[in-house]
Amino acid sequence: MGGTAANNIKLTRREKSILQEVAIGRTTPQIASDLGLSPETVKWYRKQLLVKFSASTSAEVVRKAIMNDIL
Repeated sequence: MGGTAANNIKLTRREKSILQEVAIGRTTPQIASDLGLSPETVKWYRKQLLVKFSASTSAEVVRKAIMNDIL
C-alpha cells in the first residue's frame, strides 16, 4: 500500500524497538522494564513516534508503519 510521507521516516534502533513493542500491545511500564529504560524515557520515545508519523494515537502509528513497510 504505502505512498504517504511516512516512507521518508527514519527511525533510530531504539525507536524501532519501542515501535515493535507498541505494535504487540505492550504498555509503557512493560516496555520500560523489558528494555531497561525509565517509563518517562519510553513516554518520550512514544511521543517522538507520534510526531514522526504525524499521528494522534499509537494505533495510528502502528497502522502507518505497517502501510509503509516499516513494521
